[in-house]
Amino acid sequence: MSSSTSSPEAIKKLLENMQSDLRGLSMECKKKFPPVKEAAESGIVKVKNIAARNADILTALKENSSEVVQPFLMGCGTKEPKITQLCLAAIQRLMSHEVVSEVAAGNIINMLWQLMENGLEELKLLQTVLVLLTTNTVVHDDALSKAIVLCFRLHFTKDNITNNTAAATVRQVVTVVFERMVAEDERHKDVVEQPVPVTGNSNRRSVSTLKPCAKDAYMLFQDLCQLVNADAPYWLVGMTEMTRTFGLELLESVLNDFPQVFLQHQEFSFLLKERVCPLVIKLFSPNIKFRQGSTSNSSPAPVEKPYFPICMRLLRVVSVLIKQFYGLLVTECEIFLSLLVKFLDADKPQWLRAVAVESIHRLCVQPQLLRSFCQSYDMKQHSTKVFRDIVNALGSFIQSLFLIPSTGNASTTSIPIAGSSSSAPATNPATAGMAAAAGNTSVLPAFEYRGTWIPIITISVQGSAKATYLEMLDKVEPPTIPEGYAMSVAFHCLLDLVRGITTMIEGEIGQAETDSQISAEEPPSHTIEHKDVKTVSDPPEEEPVGRTVWEEMINACWCGLLAALSLLLDASTDETATENILKAEMTMAALCGKLGLVTPRDAFITAICKGSLPPHYALTVLNSTTAALCNKSYSIQGQSVQMISPSSDSHQQVVAVGQPLALQPQGTVMLTAKNIQCMRTLLNLAHCHGGYLGTSWQLVLATLQHLVWILGLKPSSGGALKPGRAVEGPSTVLTTAVMTDLPVISTILSRLFESSQYLDDVSLHHLINALCSLSLEAMDMAYGNSKEPSLFAVAKLLETGLVNMHRIEILWRPLTGHLIEVCQHPNSRMREWGAEALTSLIKSGLAFKHEPELSHNQRLQLLLLNPLKELSAINHHDIRHKQLECVLQILQNQGDSLGPGWPLVLGVIGAIRNDQGESLIRTAFQCLQLVVTDFLPTMPCTCLQIVVDVAGSFGLQNQELNISLTSIGLLWNISDYFFQRGETIEKELNREEDLLQMQAKEKGVTLNRPFHPAPPFDCLWLCLYAKLGELCVDTRPAVRKSAGQTLFSTIGAHGTLLQHQTWHTVIWKVLFHLLDQVRESSTTADKEKIESGGGNILIHHSRDTAEKQWAETWVLTLAGVARIFNTRRYLLQPLGDFSNAWDVLLDHIQSAALSKNNEVSLAALKSLQEILQIVSPTREMDRPESLPGISVSVPALIGAVMAAGPGRPLTRADSAGDRLNRYNSCEQPIAMDEIEDSALWWAAWNTWYRIGSESTKPPSTCDKLTFIPSQPFLTALIQIFPALYQHIKTAFSMDDLQKLGVILHGAVSVPISSDASPFILPSYTEAVLTSLQESVLTALDVLQKAICVGPENMQIMYPAIFDQLSAFVQFSCKPPQYGKLETKHIANAKYNQAEWVALNYVPFAEKSLDVMVDLYQKTACHKAVVNEKVLQNIIRTLRMPLSLKYACPSESTWKLAVSSLLKVLSVGLPVARQHASSGKFDSMWPELANTFEDFLFTKSSPPDNLSIEEFQRNESIDVEVVQLISSEILPYANFIPKDFVGKIMTMLNKGSIHSQSSSFTEAEIDIRMREEFSKVCFETLLQFSFSNKVTTPQEGYISRMALSVLLKRSQDVLHRYIDDERLSGKCPLPRQRVTEIIFVLKAVSTLIDSLKKTHPENVDDNTWAQVISLYPTLVECITCSSSEVCSALKEALVPFKDFMQPPAAKVQNGES
Repeated sequence: MSSSTSSPEAIKKLLENMQSDLRGLSMECKKKFPPVKEAAESGIVKVKNIAARNADILTALKENSSEVVQPFLMGCGTKEPKITQLCLAAIQRLMSHEVVSEVAAGNIINMLWQLMENGLEELKLLQTVLVLLTTNTVVHDDALSKAIVLCFRLHFTKDNITNNTAAATVRQVVTVVFERMVAEDERHKDVVEQPVPVTGNSNRRSVSTLKPCAKDAYMLFQDLCQLVNADAPYWLVGMTEMTRTFGLELLESVLNDFPQVFLQHQEFSFLLKERVCPLVIKLFSPNIKFRQGSTSNSSPAPVEKPYFPICMRLLRVVSVLIKQFYGLLVTECEIFLSLLVKFLDADKPQWLRAVAVESIHRLCVQPQLLRSFCQSYDMKQHSTKVFRDIVNALGSFIQSLFLIPSTGNASTTSIPIAGSSSSAPATNPATAGMAAAAGNTSVLPAFEYRGTWIPIITISVQGSAKATYLEMLDKVEPPTIPEGYAMSVAFHCLLDLVRGITTMIEGEIGQAETDSQISAEEPPSHTIEHKDVKTVSDPPEEEPVGRTVWEEMINACWCGLLAALSLLLDASTDETATENILKAEMTMAALCGKLGLVTPRDAFITAICKGSLPPHYALTVLNSTTAALCNKSYSIQGQSVQMISPSSDSHQQVVAVGQPLALQPQGTVMLTAKNIQCMRTLLNLAHCHGGYLGTSWQLVLATLQHLVWILGLKPSSGGALKPGRAVEGPSTVLTTAVMTDLPVISTILSRLFESSQYLDDVSLHHLINALCSLSLEAMDMAYGNSKEPSLFAVAKLLETGLVNMHRIEILWRPLTGHLIEVCQHPNSRMREWGAEALTSLIKSGLAFKHEPELSHNQRLQLLLLNPLKELSAINHHDIRHKQLECVLQILQNQGDSLGPGWPLVLGVIGAIRNDQGESLIRTAFQCLQLVVTDFLPTMPCTCLQIVVDVAGSFGLQNQELNISLTSIGLLWNISDYFFQRGETIEKELNREEDLLQMQAKEKGVTLNRPFHPAPPFDCLWLCLYAKLGELCVDTRPAVRKSAGQTLFSTIGAHGTLLQHQTWHTVIWKVLFHLLDQVRESSTTADKEKIESGGGNILIHHSRDTAEKQWAETWVLTLAGVARIFNTRRYLLQPLGDFSNAWDVLLDHIQSAALSKNNEVSLAALKSLQEILQIVSPTREMDRPESLPGISVSVPALIGAVMAAGPGRPLTRADSAGDRLNRYNSCEQPIAMDEIEDSALWWAAWNTWYRIGSESTKPPSTCDKLTFIPSQPFLTALIQIFPALYQHIKTAFSMDDLQKLGVILHGAVSVPISSDASPFILPSYTEAVLTSLQESVLTALDVLQKAICVGPENMQIMYPAIFDQLSAFVQFSCKPPQYGKLETKHIANAKYNQAEWVALNYVPFAEKSLDVMVDLYQKTACHKAVVNEKVLQNIIRTLRMPLSLKYACPSESTWKLAVSSLLKVLSVGLPVARQHASSGKFDSMWPELANTFEDFLFTKSSPPDNLSIEEFQRNESIDVEVVQLISSEILPYANFIPKDFVGKIMTMLNKGSIHSQSSSFTEAEIDIRMREEFSKVCFETLLQFSFSNKVTTPQEGYISRMALSVLLKRSQDVLHRYIDDERLSGKCPLPRQRVTEIIFVLKAVSTLIDSLKKTHPENVDDNTWAQVISLYPTLVECITCSSSEVCSALKEALVPFKDFMQPPAAKVQNGES
């Protein structure tokens, strides 16, 4: 009881009101109804009494309420309206204060019933009943039923207002009844009762177990069912009529408002099952049987036609039943749901379908309910698959809406169902779409499919099923359903269904995951496989159950959903609708992915993909996947639902036109705004749910690739796609709408792949595999196709790799493996991107901050670098360029931290080949330069050898000469680095070596590396030397030269670092190996002329054949090796096989010296000079005696080391001495072993001899090409001998001397070529020796000096030397022949022709003559000289020039010969006389006589141009000879053979009577007569004849005979002259006659002089007589006219005065 009615004020008011009401009543009834008046008045008294007596007034009132109420009831009985109203109001007031007892209430109800039956105050009645029932619970059972019946009766009056009010009252009353029951339950809820089992009959007495209120409710509900079923009620007695619609509404409201009553009480549940459900099913029957458009229209039974109000209310009841009591009514619900599905059939009336769809919508927003359906039906074995059917029904419903017109008239179904494009309008839909877009016409949201246009109507907020037609309770006739309504509801059903299911399942999955996390502290794992494993062990047991339900729900609904959604997507023309459909498909796909349901997942993804692409777009991936789905048709209760593939003619706005990505693109394809929308959904799906896509990545990416292609997005750096102008030309057309979208799409695309970093490893692998297979397709397509390839996959692989650097290891191999394949593709654009991607990944990988760092994670670093190496195997230049650029950048950025990656990087740099072209090699070389300049100190020492190899390979490439040369420079820098960091490198290498040795030992294999036994640091040097050695035999001369210089500089500068034993390898494996190769190449080199040195470089004629260029190399190499032998002899000599090495070297020198190339041969001799240490650099001063081993004093070395190389001073020369000390400890002291030493020298002598004899041997044939050694060569050859001789003189034998002679003779005989002569002979007229001739004489000089101071046994060599010299002297007259070679005189040679010029041998011969004379003067008395008839030989030698005299090539020769002869004889004759008795000189005398004879009476005539002074000088020489005879020979006639003296006398005689030569001109006769000579001869003759006692008669006879002949001849001449003079008269005689007479006259005067000087006894009388008898003849000549004759006559007559003396008697007498 409320406080408002029980407060004192309220009670007071109530009493007052009651009294006033009673007073009023008595007033009204005063006249007409006295009984009433009395009752009222007694009532007043009663009230007052109660108020006065009782403290609790209200209770008292209630107890007496029957009496209190009585007056009013009576008043009502009057049926007076005014009175009745007053009474009803009073009764209501009492009721509202709850002071009415049960009895009173019964009375009141009876009173009301009467009023009702009389039709009075109907509204007030209803009001009163309502107040009575709502204010308290006193009315029960029959009274209650009566009250309710009363209301029902009032509902069926004629008055509308009453009817409606009554209806409302009934509803309220029914509610009150059930509310009371609920309150009653609430009160008794603590009391636990034993429920009595309900018996199965429908008798109403069976409710005995129920409490009062419950019983009322039960009876009421049961009767409602009875009434609806048109049966009599059990409890509501007195009902007259009832409508089904009202009954159903009441049932619905009870079921809806009080579900707990039915769920808690078995009795009520029983009612539901037994009464309500059968009722509903029964009432549904007309709807079920009815077929729209069937012939049953003619049937007379109208009940069979569905009746909208009932049908609609039934559906509402069903909705409530399903919603509230599904658990109770599983079987019944199955029937209801099946009915609902049936009502959607196309042959049902439109309104029925509409309300059915609305009902289904109500279910679709309750995912838990749907889940229950699935569990109860679909998952049971023999049950209808209700859930699946609902979804499929919605699908086929939607489909049917497109296929039949919405008018409901069967006859108008004119649109052919089959025609997909046949019914399309004739205009091109794309252009229509474009026009629509341009016109900005406002288009209603709608679906359009195959010509059917269905608008979309906004019906409800998402997630709530607000029905329209289910609420039309006032309508009796079926309403007209607006077009599109059913479609819109069905559409929302689908969306809500998807939203509900996915939200629910995802929530449960999330819950399960968190539970499992809590139970087992494990990180969440997204992959299904793991989850399954986990559920086995985890406590929550509902999870696997949950999973099967989820999977079943998806499996049940996905086909229908997909079919419907795909169709709607295709038909949608509204962006929002499209968005919703796509969202639904996406959430389904994601959910399927989460649950691991691959087929549905792929199907939904495929649908989105297809939506993204233009219609009929040929994309294999999609077609293959959807083939399986499309060909299925789902049977829904015998109806077949076909999967609808998108139609092509929907009026969509075209936003882009592009090229399809296909092998042979046919025309263009168009993208609509919807395609773009789908694309964005696809991106969204991949972005948000990438982890669940698995193998569907393939679909998604393939589609994206095609879209990107059509939109013309091209990859840019880092793999992001940017809008790029299509390469194919203007085929890509984009509207502004899309243009603004493109950057967004591009960003989303990038973000999609960025988000791959959040995928788990398995999903990431799926993504990578999908990209790879996409890329493979793109590659296949690009084969043999010059078109731009699709680079989508490659670009995205790059992007994915870049964002997953933190776990790059797991995807590196598949990723790079694929990119390497791309790099080998023939299409250059494809390759370029493959390389771009690969190199970017490698660079990022190295730059990324890995954990642990790369420097500590060697395996990862090598893994990252490995693909770079594999690129080397690819032949495409662009790829190698990218690779090398990458290396360059790696070096610049990570060079310091490469560590173990160095071999790989160096391998890449060094993988160059000649066929790769210049630019590649140049790039690679840049990398190498960077390495050598910056990174040598940072790399492991074990890599240094690789650096050397790589640098070497750049030297050997033949594409770019400059690089080859620069790389040789790099090798020098590297060697420098080795030298400076030697100790560090050595330590590290030794450490490494020990490690390797250990490993090798463990594995039981031998360590294999080049130059093995040498220590590792030495091996490094040897590798460097070997590389330079290879370069020394390169085909290009410049490279050879540079390499050679570097090699020898390096060995020279840094060789001291090597272990002593290593030198053995240097000599044999490096230097001699090199020499062999160079010799081989030089001797086989081509002699063809090379025109130019590439480009416009002219080549000097000395280098214009390959042979000449190789010659230079040979020269360099030989000189280098010789220098090493020379400067490092102290190191080499202690090596065991030095003598072998020496022999090999000499052999090389010999073959070089004998090569047919002047440059090489000359250089060979220089090398020979060097190794013979003709200048000895390290012999005496470098070897201090104090140290037992080899010690080299530092100064000497500094000298050697400072020559380090191309102008680079070496900073650490000071430590070289320390380095050398390591040789001191281990070696034996070197005593320069004499025997070994001499053996070396003799080897050298033999080589020298072989070179000499070969090179000076004249050629057997002579043609233009005969090779003749040059003068400088021969000079050098001969100059070597003196020094060499110093070492071998002790054992130098006669044989050796003979050999030497042959060589010297040969050398001098060699002619010179005419083009060289100007350099060798300054001018012909100058008498100079060539340097060759000088050196030959020097050699002989050395020998003679050695013999001079040598032991006795050497003296026998003198004659040999004289022989040699005499041979040279003969050259003055008879130049030597060189084989059969024709030589010309120098004056006739032409410089520019290859002719051979004989030298001017005169100066040489004369010099030799001087030498010979000097030597003879020193050695005349030597036994050997005497024995070997040297003097005779000398004379014989001189005889030639002397006999030739004027015929000698040079005048000086015979003059020198004469003076030499005189000198020799002055020394030799005494010796000869001394040895006269031995007969050793016997043969000399005739030779000498012949020589005198030949000279004094030469056959050659003096030249015509000889001046008188010259003639006189020459005559004086003749005179000298005669004087020599007179002083040195004739006085010793006793010791001289007689026949020799005789010859001399004859000769003198001949000289004294020499007649003039007939050739003289007259003017010269007087001079040319050699008067002085004749005179001297004459005198000598006379002197010899008369001065000595004549030893033999023969001698005297000779001289006497000579005189008489002379006198006789004079007489004759004189006579003849006188006769001729007379005859000639005035005419003078010829000049020669005059000369002759003058000569005779002079001879006479000379004779007389001689005779006077002689002892008288030496002249016989006969002679005197002859002289005097000349006198008369002389006198006769006085008449001669010639003055010259006269003067001569005067001289001749004067001496006769000595004969004038007084005659003795006998003289006078004896005249006869």
